Amino acid sequence: MSIKQGDSGWAEPKATALLVLADGTVLEGAGFGAPGHAVGEVCFNTAMTGYEEILTDPSYAAQIITFTFPHIGNVGTNEEDIETVNMAATPGARGLILHTDITAPSNFRSTRHLDQWLKSRGVIGLSGIDTRALTALIREKGMPNAVIAHAPDGMFDLDALKKEAREWPGIDGMDLVPTVTSGQRFTWDETEWVFGKGYGRQENPEFHVVAIDYGIKRNILRLLASAGCKITVVPAQTSAEEIIALKPDGVFLANGPGDPAETGKYAVPVIRTIIDRNIPTFGICLGHQMLGIALGGKTVKMHQGHHGANHPVKDLTTGKVEITSMNHGFAVDKDSLPKNVEQTHVSLFDGTNAGIALKDKPVFSVQYHPEASPGPRDSHYLFKRFTDLMRGHKRA
Repeated sequence: MSIKQGDSGWAEPKATALLVLADGTVLEGAGFGAPGHAVGEVCFNTAMTGYEEILTDPSYAAQIITFTFPHIGNVGTNEEDIETVNMAATPGARGLILHTDITAPSNFRSTRHLDQWLKSRGVIGLSGIDTRALTALIREKGMPNAVIAHAPDGMFDLDALKKEAREWPGIDGMDLVPTVTSGQRFTWDETEWVFGKGYGRQENPEFHVVAIDYGIKRNILRLLASAGCKITVVPAQTSAEEIIALKPDGVFLANGPGDPAETGKYAVPVIRTIIDRNIPTFGICLGHQMLGIALGGKTVKMHQGHHGANHPVKDLTTGKVEITSMNHGFAVDKDSLPKNVEQTHVSLFDGTNAGIALKDKPVFSVQYHPEASPGPRDSHYLFKRFTDLMRGHKRA
């Protein structure tokens, strides 16, 4: 940080980054990453690993992430761990907030320092604030709208920043999927990473899966490929007729950002048609929420959301508990679900819905991200559950 002379004669650090909340609160710190400013919803993430995957998760579009873990940057960055599929789209989170400066990288896979990587992607960073206090504020008052700003010279138009934060409408009622979805159809055959071998290729697929891209992540596609699937990824607004014409053995409803009720205005009719055709369907995150709407349920905006890699979820169909990775600010209202929909998973943090299934059709979904490995691989069974459904449907 640059230094200015205070009235008392002591040298005082000059803030080079600000977080300006919608209520007018201003938090000062040191800037890093790209200069500029961005508006978004502030959330906190409790994960201890995977900051690069988190920052490039399209589900974080229009959000500013407060990391509660202090050692961010310790493994550097690389091109293999980026989760964004559509590289021309919004890169993921709009900003990040840390308590301490970026930790120097020390990992054999690192190719770039996190600060350089953030600059190249246009992502703004702020450090040097009390992230515990900010987390406590979010837990008490909910996720605030805010502007994060970085000016290396320490010059800010504070009134303009306050106005922008105050007038931003927020994610509730916002369809953000068009900012992250792919622009055209493409196929995917890369399989999951194996130590000493890297990524492989799916050469003998048993199934053909159409994945609807609401903001899909690379590792989801890799695990589908590893499970024996040839994958065709289609843009979010692809019609049901186009999807059915591809003759899929199953349809995957991807994760994504924004309000599911708003995106559902065009996505839900497509999902309902797919279900009516009895095509095996698997959804996660935003796909789970819109499936809930398609089946007759409702979604609600959460107070602080779920963001982290340490969320315990109980699978009610087996009685087992898994440690999951979550990133969502909306949830399916379990009390709104019709009788033909079974609640299959529940969050052990707050009892919110974390999974559903139709009782009479090969359709299910979960709220969390099963391709992530915080458990470390507790949730990978869901991909087998999907392939078992497709195999059984093909035999029938």
